[in-house]
Amino acid sequence: MLPRRRHELPPTAGLPLKLTDLRPGAATLAADVAALLGTPPLALTCSGTAALLIALATLHELQPARRRVLMPAYTCPLVPLAVHQAGLEPVPCDLRPGHYDMDPHALRAACDERTLAILPTHLAGRVADVDDALAVANNVGACVIEDAAQALGARRDGASVGLAGDIGFFSLAAGKGLSIYEGGLLAARDPELRERLARTAARLAPFQLGWELRRSAELLGYAALYRPHGLRLAYGNPLRKALRRGDPVAAVGDDFSLPLPLHAVGRWRQAVGAHAAKRLPAFIEQCTARAQRWLPRLRAIPGVEVLDDPAGAHGTWPFFMLLLPDAQRRDAALEQLWQTGYGVSRLFIHALPDYAYLGGIVPTSDVPNARDFAARSLSIGNSEWLTEADMEAICGVLEASAR
Repeated sequence: MLPRRRHELPPTAGLPLKLTDLRPGAATLAADVAALLGTPPLALTCSGTAALLIALATLHELQPARRRVLMPAYTCPLVPLAVHQAGLEPVPCDLRPGHYDMDPHALRAACDERTLAILPTHLAGRVADVDDALAVANNVGACVIEDAAQALGARRDGASVGLAGDIGFFSLAAGKGLSIYEGGLLAARDPELRERLARTAARLAPFQLGWELRRSAELLGYAALYRPHGLRLAYGNPLRKALRRGDPVAAVGDDFSLPLPLHAVGRWRQAVGAHAAKRLPAFIEQCTARAQRWLPRLRAIPGVEVLDDPAGAHGTWPFFMLLLPDAQRRDAALEQLWQTGYGVSRLFIHALPDYAYLGGIVPTSDVPNARDFAARSLSIGNSEWLTEADMEAICGVLEASAR
């Protein structure tokens, strides 16, 4: 095993906050991000998951006879939990072999007149195939919600992701690039639909002082600890403790519970996000430049596949998603890298039907490609603190493990 790194690297590249970001200011976060991305007006929510829940509740009001929501079988467990809390039925769809997109044949087989929405997902900052989801949705009268939680700033044919479908949403959670510790943004091209979303949000997510005080304290902690010297305390030590007790789900933070919080975001956190958002375009450019620097080295490793974008798309690079030849070689690499502070991790531990705590929420499904993706994938954080020596150490382990 590699020696433990002295300072902890994060598994994702977040935009570090500055002391000046914490000063009071105008609560213009949603408007500022919309201007930066070139989108219609965005609505701020308390999390990306809350944004999804509000979107689902709104669409269900418009089509109350439809209850099924299609999603990739490898995605964040919060997605089916949001669907369940909205009183709807999550339906996992298998992936294309060795890819993050939903399999076209499986998607068509799962969709019918009961389908309310399809959720193409821009996983790990990569840009998903929304066109296929749109074609299937149009055929059965369903809607498309783009899950861009991990892809704030990604573009497709020059335009921001999140706008090709009926609704899109982004996350402002810790480590997701721009962050107010927990937050989300809702996008919709249609003005009438935006108004409906706003009414649903006002009804479901009123301001709650207790939640805002908690999130404000957590944001202060994030501002202080999202640095290599603080991440050992906030991230590395809890990770290693969970792995020692044999709980990889807790190690990556996949353990969630219901009910999901729903509340409005206070003015101070909005101001913090607005101050930091001024640096977002430069931050995305820097992440992309680092990715272009490291990608040739990663792609040169025999047996390792690095996930990338389709033609005409430019995703963000919060981390690299890699597929190794099989689960045994992926596990061999993680045995040396996961606990040593290099920012190497797993995104989600299981395909959705395989989380024990989702039993009774996610139906048992035959999703072999999603299970294969979960078994062979690992991630490498693309933070500004990753050095040439760090990447060489990581690549050396991958080369030895992938043989």
